[in-house]
Amino acid sequence: MTPPETNFTPVRYSPGLVPPEPDFDRHLQQCVEVVEDFERGSVAGEGENRAVRFAHAKAYGLVRGTFEILDGVPPEYAQGVYGRPGPHDALVRYSNGLSHLGADRMLGNVVGMATKVFGVDSTTTLPDEAVSRTMDFNMINGPIFFCNTAAHYTFLSKLFVDLPKYRLDGRRGNHQMYYDWVTGYGTLSPEEWAWDELGAMLRLGARARWQNLLLSSFFSMGAVRHGDHVAKLRIRPTDASSAGVQVRDLDPTGRDEVFRPALVGELARSEQEFDFQVQLCASLETMPVDDLTVEWEEHESPFVTVARLRFPRQDIGGEHNLAAADALSFTPWRCPPEHVPLGSIQTVRKEVYRRSSVLRHELNGQHRAEPASAADVLPDPS
Repeated sequence: MTPPETNFTPVRYSPGLVPPEPDFDRHLQQCVEVVEDFERGSVAGEGENRAVRFAHAKAYGLVRGTFEILDGVPPEYAQGVYGRPGPHDALVRYSNGLSHLGADRMLGNVVGMATKVFGVDSTTTLPDEAVSRTMDFNMINGPIFFCNTAAHYTFLSKLFVDLPKYRLDGRRGNHQMYYDWVTGYGTLSPEEWAWDELGAMLRLGARARWQNLLLSSFFSMGAVRHGDHVAKLRIRPTDASSAGVQVRDLDPTGRDEVFRPALVGELARSEQEFDFQVQLCASLETMPVDDLTVEWEEHESPFVTVARLRFPRQDIGGEHNLAAADALSFTPWRCPPEHVPLGSIQTVRKEVYRRSSVLRHELNGQHRAEPASAADVLPDPS
């Protein structure tokens, strides 16, 4: 591959790069309590007689593929895992970003792509899964996020839970939702109001499109350690793969399900390929690590492809596929130490995702264990 031209010096990673958030532990515990209360209530509340994920509750499908780390990547990008070229099995769960089930038009078009890579030759940062040899990437179809602190994540958690209530009240409900989000349900002083976070939420919603999931690009939102450096991540379809997708734009107004049928149909018809890319942090001032409302501009630091994700043709229709998708657990902290997520929100996700997964599996009577291989979850498509 041709090395990219870089005219910047990547920011060096250091353990003290992001200062700790004041009163973090108390706010984290509040987040956990909100999430666990939702999990328990979701058994009856979501109408499926089972607990659902606090975030990304509705799955659109589970896909089996290969994740090939490329050779010839420049040294500053070939860090850690990405410095060991070769193929790995992978599973990808596509899902809606919200905490609820229901028609696609009601849930909206902010969607997620959670990827699990197998056979990673490293320990993970999760003490109870140190030897799982898996690595997860949790991404959404936008480069920014609308929350920056553990304190605000508590309000976001409540907002996700309360969303059906707001939507039932129409325009007035929308106004109340924005007020509750900006003011922390009326608890924040005006100088603490979450205007930047509200702006990010509106920009993310405006940017998301009603289109085949195989056409969307997905982003890590938050920064991660990238060996000696700091980075954000992106998965996007290759030009050839994107051009071959037949069912492209989706109309949610006439039917309850649009994302899953388009995904199932396209994967049954043709193989798909994606670039897995790294964007190095070039400046902490213009590319902040702990402000997820700020998009890192590509003119400062380009995305560079370090791996390729490929889906062969396969049948992901049927309830067994959705059941397999819902039994899996994904967390960005299931990774080697040289790729740990950075910042307050990323640290919140570590404990919230773990506690949510443990309780959900318990409520559903499911054995919670990381699969040893993709074949343990889905058969080989070939």
